[in-house]
Amino acid sequence: MDSLITAAARALAAGDPLGALKSVALRADAPALALRGIAMAQLGDFARAKELLRSAIRAFRPAEAVARARCIVAEAEIALVSRDLGWPAKTLDAARTTLEAHGDRLNAAFARYLEVRRLLLIGRLAGAEQMLAELDPTLFPSALRTAHELVVAGIAMRRLRTKAARVAVARAEDAARDARIPALTAEVESACRLLNTPAARLVANGEERLLLLEDVETLLASKALVVDACRYVVRNGTTVVSLATRPVLFALARALGEAWPRDLPRDQLLARVFGARFVDESHRGRLRVEIARLRRMLRNLAGISATKRGFALRAGRGRKVVVLARPVEEEHGAVLAFLADGESWSSSALALALGASQRTVQRALDSLAAAGKVQSFGQARARRWITPPVPGFTTILLLPAPRLGH
Repeated sequence: MDSLITAAARALAAGDPLGALKSVALRADAPALALRGIAMAQLGDFARAKELLRSAIRAFRPAEAVARARCIVAEAEIALVSRDLGWPAKTLDAARTTLEAHGDRLNAAFARYLEVRRLLLIGRLAGAEQMLAELDPTLFPSALRTAHELVVAGIAMRRLRTKAARVAVARAEDAARDARIPALTAEVESACRLLNTPAARLVANGEERLLLLEDVETLLASKALVVDACRYVVRNGTTVVSLATRPVLFALARALGEAWPRDLPRDQLLARVFGARFVDESHRGRLRVEIARLRRMLRNLAGISATKRGFALRAGRGRKVVVLARPVEEEHGAVLAFLADGESWSSSALALALGASQRTVQRALDSLAAAGKVQSFGQARARRWITPPVPGFTTILLLPAPRLGH
């Protein structure tokens, strides 16, 4: 390896893409193409970066398997950053296997971190945790240790283990300080902000207040009956009843929870849940049917009693009822939660992360764009969507809940 290639590689490792380009900008050999591609990625020109890396893969000889594998890993990182979550995981896994077979432990570990971050983005926390457990960060340089701790913090935040998340963020700060790479420092600062900004609203006894993630964790561990409007469940401790697929029942539970300990008149329930402006006997009959269904769903958690005016939620002696709501009530909140990370997303990547159809996501994006809440750039398959984060709020609880079995 010549001195210019060595100098460019060192500059990239230090987070100095312009310094790297000074060494290899005019060269077209395979190693130079690969380094130019990585430099362009660090500068944010992902389209040009992918072109250069693919040219480098073609330029490397078949015998140069390690160099080709490193290019594949770099391309996968670009795909992750640009939120192209549909890239072939098998290709990355094959590259990682090649790197491990040739003793390149650091790049092999980085490939695994990319897959862990992808699993975290799409809500497959169990798979991310299992893969992460196979890595020992003490053997890695500061930059990889930072990446490791950020992933640990991300999983802990999604699991609502805020103490573990804060410890991981503190370790990431130390590692990023040693690495001296501005981009890593910015990632750590972003993770720190998530822990120190409001994540939800508590609605109880007619009053509201904002909660941090650790406040939410404390609430869910308490004896209170929580109507969780972030995840569409009703829970008490470890007992959880999901109403995510029963929007009418959840709307009833939330309305009764916000009214607790008082009852809620039937007319108000009908207007709020069914949008009924003029109430007749058919509306009242439907309300009785839905209340009966909700009563059966919540029989292990709470009771619903009929009163002269309407209905009331009964949580049992010594237990209070609270509603946990999003900090900002917003239509298509889950879509906005992903876009709020500041990265540009394709509709296909959002569909994969949300577990929804691409057409459903596209309709949501069109609605948000019409309201001026999101913007797009590019055309056809290269079209990307972006929005600034909601100021002063973290969207961690707007993300889809971990899927069962994941």
